[in-house]
Amino acid sequence: MGAPQLSAPTSHRVRSVLAIPAFRRLWLVTSVAGVCDWMSLLALSALATQLTSGYTAQSFALGGVVATKLFPALVLGPLAGALADKFDRRRVMVVCDLLRFVLFVSIPLVGSLWWLFVATFLIEICALFWIPAKDASVPNLLRRPDQVETANQLNLVMTYGVAVITAAGLFAVLSRAGAFLGGEGSALPTVFVALVMSGIAYLVIALTVWFRIPEISGRATERREAGPSLIAMLRDGASFVVRTPLLRGLVIGIIGAFAAGGTVVGSATLYAASLGGGNAAYGVLFASVFVGLAFGMGAAPRMARRIPHNRLFGAAIVAAGVALVLVSIAPHLFLAIGAVMLVGGFAGIAFLTGLTIIGSQVADEVRGRIVAFVQSIVRLTLLGSMALVPVIVGLVSARWVDVFGYPVLVDGTRVVMLAGGAVAAVVGMLAYRQMDDRRTEPILPDLLAALRRGEPRHGAGVLIAVEGAPAEETTEQATRLAQRLRAAGYLVVEPDGGERDRERWTAATREASLSGPRARALAAAAVQADQVERVIRPALAEGAVVVVDRFLVSPLVQFGVAADRASSDGAQPQLDPRELESLAAWATGRLRPDVSVLLDRAPVSAAPQAGGLAGEEHVRVQRLLTRMAAAEPHRYVVVDADGSPEDVAERIFAGLRPVLPKPPARDADPAVVR
Repeated sequence: MGAPQLSAPTSHRVRSVLAIPAFRRLWLVTSVAGVCDWMSLLALSALATQLTSGYTAQSFALGGVVATKLFPALVLGPLAGALADKFDRRRVMVVCDLLRFVLFVSIPLVGSLWWLFVATFLIEICALFWIPAKDASVPNLLRRPDQVETANQLNLVMTYGVAVITAAGLFAVLSRAGAFLGGEGSALPTVFVALVMSGIAYLVIALTVWFRIPEISGRATERREAGPSLIAMLRDGASFVVRTPLLRGLVIGIIGAFAAGGTVVGSATLYAASLGGGNAAYGVLFASVFVGLAFGMGAAPRMARRIPHNRLFGAAIVAAGVALVLVSIAPHLFLAIGAVMLVGGFAGIAFLTGLTIIGSQVADEVRGRIVAFVQSIVRLTLLGSMALVPVIVGLVSARWVDVFGYPVLVDGTRVVMLAGGAVAAVVGMLAYRQMDDRRTEPILPDLLAALRRGEPRHGAGVLIAVEGAPAEETTEQATRLAQRLRAAGYLVVEPDGGERDRERWTAATREASLSGPRARALAAAAVQADQVERVIRPALAEGAVVVVDRFLVSPLVQFGVAADRASSDGAQPQLDPRELESLAAWATGRLRPDVSVLLDRAPVSAAPQAGGLAGEEHVRVQRLLTRMAAAEPHRYVVVDADGSPEDVAERIFAGLRPVLPKPPARDADPAVVR
């Protein structure tokens, strides 16, 4: 039997995020803004055609609206991000919303095509400044880094799902109401009503942000405004992207992913025709992309339980490229729909994962510039690929090919999609190599574990680790947790840990005359491996809940680095955290806790703590564990360790309650294994 999946249910994660008042209000504001954006796009497109006459003029008017909405991001994107990092983000959002209110209301008042284009251009500039300020503020409103993914998921579902349907339905209702009340010739007033409604909505948003969400400003506003100039911030932001492998890989992956997306969009109509379909087939294919996108964004958190975000992003783009290759060779519409849904699904995984990486792993001081830069790259890549694809398609002559008895039309669309899929796969691999911070560990076991329902081990037991904080606190909280679980009816096993493991490690290093951090870390790994094989794995096979005091990197850092510092006058080199992770994985046979409780507390001083862990080493351990928790939030429960031991214990159990399986029914109290 596979191990149970210890992760908070989606409903619990959503409730915990929406329970934060500041984020809940910002999410509602974002939802209203999303509805207004989509409805205004419909209204502006309709108004552009009504202010012109003739098929050609109307086509140019529609294209002009789209181009006007895209162009500002290509020119002013980096500046928008610098403003979000330089000035008070709440003020930036309020000013942009007030300007959008004035501009939307002015369009019906002026009623001319030239002003429609000018106002649309200015509205998009406001949106360009508003979005980075909003996105960069979201992580600061949350309580823990692991909530960033759920917050992004809520925003994306609303912006690209509920808001689209709501805006389309509202615009349809307004159109029907206008036709019913005004009869013929009433379409123009209906569009004006939609635009005025959007303007009033932005006025309400501005008032809400200013009076109800002061937390957006944050405590770092004065420091940011007194910092370097905008030009210096733009230069520093670009330099940060270039010198940071994580962001280099993110940008490379985004270029590949959206180039593939632009390939699909730019050739979708002709591709549908090559399959023997018309506008109906095009509509189905178009809808399939968004259906797959929704499924992908829903599946991303479950995938991230076993694959770190830094690895999942590149792997998803590679998979999207392979799926696009399948689209290019699909001989039938039914197969093409399935392949297109796969493209959308993997793109959704990559999209949500990329936003989560930015929100959880990019510092607040540069987050606005990174968000704006990514948005500009997205739009530039989409626009460029959509412009080039039709030209390339027209250069390739069409021919019929027999595939397993089915005649298939091979034209430019299939060649372009095949090339786009190959490019996306290669770019995804490059992004993966840039972003992977665990290169010594192959990704295949993680992928296989993600595809299986259970963890790659035998038994139905549950492994819980208590990490971080000074050693005596983790030991005490691990003991309290075991007692609480045992009282709740669980079969609980507590392996030897804490001082007992330290005694064994000290004896091993003394008898072998080991010196230096590497030799001592290897001795700590040997103690860890013995504990796993002798106690932990048999207990898991019996279905027990195993509570461990520090399991992965923390013991190796403490035994291999902290204790060694006392005997070498602080002159020894520090160990690479990635080497420690690899050593811990090897020592435990890649066994990992189902959930790790991370006690989050900053050291009060640099004086040695109980257990031999000095304040400096405690900071090092805490940073390493925090980075691991941000990369795999579904494996961690982050608990504030400030307060009495009883209060901390209660927080730990409350955090674990949603992810614990039901206790088995037993006739007698379970035995305690130590």
